[in-house]
Amino acid sequence: MTKETHYTFAGHDTVALANTFGTPLYVMSEDMIRQRCRLIREGFLDKHPGSRAAYASKAFLSMGLCRIIEEEGFCLDVVSGGELFTALQAGFPMERVIFHGNNKSIEELKMAVKHNVGRIVIDHPEEIALLETIAAEAEQQVKIQIRIVPEVEGKTHKHIMTGQKDTKFGVPLAPSLIHGVVKEALESPHLELMGFHFHLGSNLFEQDIYVKAVERVMKLTKELKDSLGFVPKELNAGGGYGIRYREGDQVYPATYYTEVIMEAVKELSHEMSLQEPDVTIEPGRWIVGEAGITLYSVGAVKTIPGVRTYVSVDGGMPDNIRPALYGANYEAIVANKANELKTEVVTIAGKCCETGDILIWDQETPPLERGDILAVPSTGAYSDSMASNYNRLPRPAVVLLTGDEARLMVDRENYDDLLMRERRAANKK
Repeated sequence: MTKETHYTFAGHDTVALANTFGTPLYVMSEDMIRQRCRLIREGFLDKHPGSRAAYASKAFLSMGLCRIIEEEGFCLDVVSGGELFTALQAGFPMERVIFHGNNKSIEELKMAVKHNVGRIVIDHPEEIALLETIAAEAEQQVKIQIRIVPEVEGKTHKHIMTGQKDTKFGVPLAPSLIHGVVKEALESPHLELMGFHFHLGSNLFEQDIYVKAVERVMKLTKELKDSLGFVPKELNAGGGYGIRYREGDQVYPATYYTEVIMEAVKELSHEMSLQEPDVTIEPGRWIVGEAGITLYSVGAVKTIPGVRTYVSVDGGMPDNIRPALYGANYEAIVANKANELKTEVVTIAGKCCETGDILIWDQETPPLERGDILAVPSTGAYSDSMASNYNRLPRPAVVLLTGDEARLMVDRENYDDLLMRERRAANKK
């Protein structure tokens, strides 16, 4: 089999990558990540003075990625002490960190205050008094935003909707709640309220929902200016921009979303005689999703006559939970037979002891056999970050492609790693 018949990703022979680093294997392209960052810079940051872009690290995070994001001039959105710790260890500038989370622990808040993160986003009313106490004890001033619920529903899976009225995230828009929260924040000696944040969901393809959310925020801003004399300096419009998972998927540039957001902010600020806030966006999936693929090796091939053929690979739910969790749809490419005719329809199954461990239903492929290499595109977001050791499977390595170079970004786990947290003395017979 010649190299010309192999599937290439970011200029690299994926079969060679699988042979060199083993499978399952996450492969990330640094060049593609940087290209996405630069598209956001050119289409948003450079056009709108005062604007900021924060990479949503929950999509995929490593110290190496922190380096890339820092060098591209982005901020970093974190949602846990672990993500914040990773950023700290990578030397990421703390003033460019935005700390989210619907249930930040006292320890996490203390960690954020100690290291002077740029913004802490208040997610519920109780958090204001909690953070004020922590900031007072540390004798520090903390800049905050308040996450509101814009009561806007996007067309996406219910598990990744976040802007609807019934959500665990944010402070409801009910005047009896939000006005009181803002007033308490303004009266807190160690907190400086900078503005508001909203997030509508993930993998969204609609413009109008962002406009509706901006309208809700600006209406609230007008009310607060009239009642409390407060005008926010910042508006964080979140992320959630959709990407391509399968051939034929409709996708849009980041400007498809950012331009309507900025138009709405400018027009409504003018109409309501309000100071125009600086706008932040928080793309994650849009930056890394299509910049990553996963490579698998084919194992068992089982045909049920008249029903279907199951092709099992050496990964599954532990390295990509999204098909089982969200019903996410992917496509696969037979990397070592990329130019062969697709004469079969098979179902790609994972190796876990779960009926639901199916990566792809009804995939057209050439004839498959043990040892073939499958590549699944658009797995750069929420694969490694949601990976687990279910069935005691070690998590895959992550390889970073930079130009012609391929190097390990994250080591593959081994069986010894699976026992690292166990107390061996307590488990002896």
